[in-house]
Amino acid sequence: MDFIRNYIWEILIGLNYVLALSAVITILLKKLNPTKTLSYIIGLLVFPFVGLIVYYLFGQEYRKSKIFSRKNVLNQSVVKKIQEQLELDSPEIDKVDNLLDEKSKLIPLLYNSLKSKLTINNEVKLIKDGDFKFELLLEDIKNAKHHIHMEYFIIKDDKIGTKLLKLLCDRAQDGVEVRIIIDDVGSSISSRMKRQLKDAGVEMFSFMPVLFSKFTGKMNYRDHRKIIVIDGTIGYVGGINISDSYVNANNDRYWRDTHIRILGEGVKPLQILFFTSWDFASEEELNISGVYFPEHGCKAKTPLQIAASGPDTDWSNIMEAIFVAITNAETSIYITTPYFIPNDEIITALQVAARSNLDVKVIVPKDSDSWVAEYATNSYLEQLLEAGVEVYQYTKGFVHAKTMVVDNVFGTVGTANLDYRSFNINFEVNALVYDRNFSKELTALFNKDLEDSKKIEYEKWKNRAKTTKFIEAIARLAAPLL
Repeated sequence: MDFIRNYIWEILIGLNYVLALSAVITILLKKLNPTKTLSYIIGLLVFPFVGLIVYYLFGQEYRKSKIFSRKNVLNQSVVKKIQEQLELDSPEIDKVDNLLDEKSKLIPLLYNSLKSKLTINNEVKLIKDGDFKFELLLEDIKNAKHHIHMEYFIIKDDKIGTKLLKLLCDRAQDGVEVRIIIDDVGSSISSRMKRQLKDAGVEMFSFMPVLFSKFTGKMNYRDHRKIIVIDGTIGYVGGINISDSYVNANNDRYWRDTHIRILGEGVKPLQILFFTSWDFASEEELNISGVYFPEHGCKAKTPLQIAASGPDTDWSNIMEAIFVAITNAETSIYITTPYFIPNDEIITALQVAARSNLDVKVIVPKDSDSWVAEYATNSYLEQLLEAGVEVYQYTKGFVHAKTMVVDNVFGTVGTANLDYRSFNINFEVNALVYDRNFSKELTALFNKDLEDSKKIEYEKWKNRAKTTKFIEAIARLAAPLL
């Protein structure tokens, strides 16, 4: 005991490095992204104890793991039947192929990776801020007849959150089935509000709770999705969480975000996606009936696919879809993202597109809501500018929209940022819309944002202070952990 007391620090350091070296070997054998590998190795070897804690909390890889199995839902007869009904015939596929040209490669890509079917009969409404979204959403909730399903990264019981949650309590007491999935890290709901929800009959589960839970070591994997399904016919997806931050009427800082409201067949894949998360979060026996997939009666024809990615998918589906869209662009690529911390594939694809004389523009925030993310984002911009990509910093407030429009025929709106976390770690969902009218509307919104943005000049940016570049380099090293 005297020996241990006299040499406790040396023993702990030795134990730390034994565990650290074991972790380094594990990381090397996993053949991860080299930047991420280097970041973890440096952290483990340079920062005793802290490096181990960070690796334990954020460094575990669970893609394709059984804990995220989707089979309980996808193998059910009702879901299989819905998947079969969404199958298109050859004339419908030919029509979409003629519209998209090379962009039609996205359709089999997502089907082969995710069994995500292209849906045709949809009406899609573009939503440009939280004020408009909540106006539409509250009305849809009031008119719900059978069920309301919500899956959100952030729900707070602040002013707008309390208003929405109390309305959900009222609807549950009216006999409407209300199910909510909240991310345990992103959301903040008081115990009092949780009791009100439970007493009203609302079912709510936290996604991978991190406190005193067997999943504490997996807090890195967060449910970043924002999904609402009402009566199986109306769906919402996009970047707008449920918080006062997203309501400009109650916010000192203007928040620019994008969401869409879907009416039609495209809601069915969202419903299936919600049930896969519900199955995992609730750990309840789940029997899905046809009442959750009613006839929608939509006559509009806006083709779309729902792309989902996360540790429960075999591939980085959203990243791959974005990559294919960029590499097959013919005239223009317009991207808006709050966090631009991409992998080498996306950087190279954008550089090649710009050097091939395509019109490539990217909007990022001038002032981010995270200084580390802001410096990390800025560290990538010189590579784009050097290749001829036009980069703009949004100055009116904070731009949180996650959108891309290509050649005025394809657009995507969803939850995925152009960063490593969205591509490989978080549970994300995007709607891919194959429609000229929608793409033109999304382009018009992009051009409006350009009016509230400042273009970065390459020569001036290249000559920014060395201390700034150094901070950016450090932030970039941490980028895979952000």
